[in-house]
Amino acid sequence: MNRKATSKPMRAIMSKIVDYYKDWLEYFIFPESVIIHEPVDRWPLCDCLISFHSTDFPLHKAIEYVKLRKPYVINDLKRQYDLLDRRKVFRTLAKEGIEHPRHGVLMRSDSTEEDGVLVEHNDHIEVNGMVFNKPFVEKPVSAEDHNIYIYYPSSVGGGSQRLFRKINNRSSWYSPVSEVRKDGSYIYEDFIPADGTDVKVYAVGPYYAHAEARKAPGLDGKVERDADGKEVRYPVILSHKEKMIARRVVLAFGQTVCGFDLLRANGKSYVCDVNGFSFVKTSTKYYEDTAKILGNTIMRRLATTMSVRIPYQMPLGEQEPPRSSDCLNAVRQTDGTPAQPHMFQVIVHDERFFALFKKYDGFKKNEIKMKRPNQLMEVLELAREILAEHIAFEDSGGECQRVEQELEQVEEAIKRWDQMRAVLEMYGHFSGINRKVQLKYLKVRLMQLEQEMLSFQSLLNWSKVLVLLGNLQAEALGKLFRTLYPGIRRADGKSSPEDTQGLGFLRLHSTYRHDLKIYASDEGRVQMTAAAFAKGMLALEGELTPILMQMVKSANTDGLLDDDCHARDFQSELKGYLHQALQVDREWTPEDYLALNPDGLRSITNAMEFIRNPKKMCHEIAGYVQRMCDIINHNKYTLPDRTLYLNETWDLAERRWRKELREFRREIKGGDVEYDISKIPDIYDNIKYDMEHNPDLCVNNEGEFERMYVCVKNMADIVVPQEYGIRKENKICVAQRVCTPLLKKIRNDLHRCIECSEEDESQTRLDPRASEGIATPLRHVRTRLYFTSESHIHTLMNLIRYGGLCSTDDKKWQRAMNFLSGVTEFNYMTQVVLMVYEDSRADSQATGMERFHIELLFSPGLYPCFLTEKERIYENRLNVIELSPCCRLVSSSSKAHQHDSEDDLNDANSVNLVALDEVTSKQHR
Repeated sequence: MNRKATSKPMRAIMSKIVDYYKDWLEYFIFPESVIIHEPVDRWPLCDCLISFHSTDFPLHKAIEYVKLRKPYVINDLKRQYDLLDRRKVFRTLAKEGIEHPRHGVLMRSDSTEEDGVLVEHNDHIEVNGMVFNKPFVEKPVSAEDHNIYIYYPSSVGGGSQRLFRKINNRSSWYSPVSEVRKDGSYIYEDFIPADGTDVKVYAVGPYYAHAEARKAPGLDGKVERDADGKEVRYPVILSHKEKMIARRVVLAFGQTVCGFDLLRANGKSYVCDVNGFSFVKTSTKYYEDTAKILGNTIMRRLATTMSVRIPYQMPLGEQEPPRSSDCLNAVRQTDGTPAQPHMFQVIVHDERFFALFKKYDGFKKNEIKMKRPNQLMEVLELAREILAEHIAFEDSGGECQRVEQELEQVEEAIKRWDQMRAVLEMYGHFSGINRKVQLKYLKVRLMQLEQEMLSFQSLLNWSKVLVLLGNLQAEALGKLFRTLYPGIRRADGKSSPEDTQGLGFLRLHSTYRHDLKIYASDEGRVQMTAAAFAKGMLALEGELTPILMQMVKSANTDGLLDDDCHARDFQSELKGYLHQALQVDREWTPEDYLALNPDGLRSITNAMEFIRNPKKMCHEIAGYVQRMCDIINHNKYTLPDRTLYLNETWDLAERRWRKELREFRREIKGGDVEYDISKIPDIYDNIKYDMEHNPDLCVNNEGEFERMYVCVKNMADIVVPQEYGIRKENKICVAQRVCTPLLKKIRNDLHRCIECSEEDESQTRLDPRASEGIATPLRHVRTRLYFTSESHIHTLMNLIRYGGLCSTDDKKWQRAMNFLSGVTEFNYMTQVVLMVYEDSRADSQATGMERFHIELLFSPGLYPCFLTEKERIYENRLNVIELSPCCRLVSSSSKAHQHDSEDDLNDANSVNLVALDEVTSKQHR
């Protein structure tokens, strides 16, 4: 109690009040012993009382004192009781029309009897009929209880983030528990994603509000502290609407000095908590302003008894918004498992599946989709039971005579149920992200079975998964991305050329001079890539789930990163053409080169020269795939206890490769063989994955599988880019149908940067008037990151190449196109970066749009040359995990393009992030 009354902010403010009004005012603090032990009629007399609730403070005695002595009270004492009950806080906010999170209340008595109804489901709860989908927030009704939980949906891994009063350098920790608490009274709120930032507003009277921002405690739970041990906060600018909110909060709760928490999301500001009497920890400007306001308020109230002239000036005035720069980046997701069978099918005639089907209301639509961890666990338990029964039945051969056909049926059933069990047991846990079981009710007339049998079709889907190395790659790239921002200065104003760790960028972000938005498509692996990238970029700690929920926005709500279905017809035609062109059993002619590579791209020309005869190359590749199947089958019997990466079984690996072989090589009439060229990318993904993560499959056959890798890669170098267009017109046509929403968003972002428009976005920005120790408080940078799949990268690059962005006579553009011509693959973590620069020099002659120029940067991501790939596979690759090759940044100056020989451009260890050269604003108008 005494600690808060004698705190540094209180002493600083009161001493300044005395300095400003020393002829009229003095202050003293009631001794703690007097407050606790003496009756109120023996308390000291005063004309103005500043009193506030804190631990062990007898608020009721202060109220009695006010009734007895009738001093002027700064903060209404009776209303402070309301601040101790979150229900009353929200009730007051609702009454005053102040935006706050949607919420429901569940009260429990000491006997755990509920005053209300709570129904808990896996991904949502119902509180008194109100539905709260995860993520949602669970707060104790008592405002003095700071144990607040945030519950996450199973689609991002589930679990909960548990917030508490700061202990050392922690303010929260992640828990895998997803069930809500069953004792105590709670308020349940909609979770409001605020880009990992909390804003605390400190109001002093109805006309003054100071705001500070900090890293949200639910992000990674790590508390950033300054040299004095205080949590790091930075002053930020409030909008006019938010200042009006501060005024209404002060008046609604009767608290002249009042702090409250603000969340910014989707262009709105929400009050999520009102704390009452609180001061800013470290801000000289705030101390001065508060002292003037409180002193003036007291003097005006008591002026009737004093003949004084009150000097006062409201200490608030908005400055012009600082100028900003812009960075936009489109990134492909990182390393993951290869494409898995999309439909693993089992016909089920078991009553237990019927009960499961009925449990989840399957008869409404004649099917159910189960993705949640608890649902998948139910299916896994059933699969284990049925598998055990089939094995026991097979082993009971001495008790009954069975024909060979029955034995084969049982063995096939055992194999399928064992595969289902293995898939469901992969990765060691259910995250709800990459697996789904679908049960379809099969009508009797569709089945050639007895009428009385209930039949279900069980479809098990499992998609690409972000592997551990992929996490590390994305996180490492995020760290490297910090160094992309030029001209960041230290606190003393000196430049930092030695800042190879991007510490200047971290300071830029932590001081709210960086406006960051991250978008990702709905695919689980892409979203996890975005979260891992953000973790590395912002130096966060802990699990990816809280980072994903708070920092990554779904881009598919408006189709931003969705493949447009209208492009599929064009791509189907292109795939059909490639299928025919790559079936010929002869060496390619000059006419073939012209037809398949009309733009003369060096990467495709080199691949065609390597392949020569496509039919023979396909035959050779099919032989390698067959060889891989044989090796896996051999290991299945010689090494039965071994498992592959991510607990993949030999059966699943064999199934994966045999599926590729079956779909790639097909016999047609006449005994001839036809190859499905569209399966080349899948085979390439599989061989890359196994050579990276299952090198034991290749160790005894190095030369054979090196040859397989090279053959498949060269085929993929032709097939993959050509699926998005062969001629310029095709490429633009497909790209427009895939990339138009993304391009519109990028264009709007660029215009917003150039026009300094802020009306459409809710931003948390540093207040330069109140900042201390920051050399460039007016600097402000915007960053927009778009994480998507390979299709968007190819189509975006096609529009950049062929969209008339620059004159084809431009020498720098020619060098950039020459580099791109040699890029064989847009691999994991491929990036397309647009940097916007403004000439803000005082002596600059540029005006209007001429003040801006754009740099366009490109990286082919984890761009492998086989030698470096081989080294990473067969050397001790667990000792060092790094991006291959190392990412290096090159500016768009002419020096960056002096080395553009063919050898340099084809060298996998050459520049990873290469400028496509600056495009001046004149060329964009």
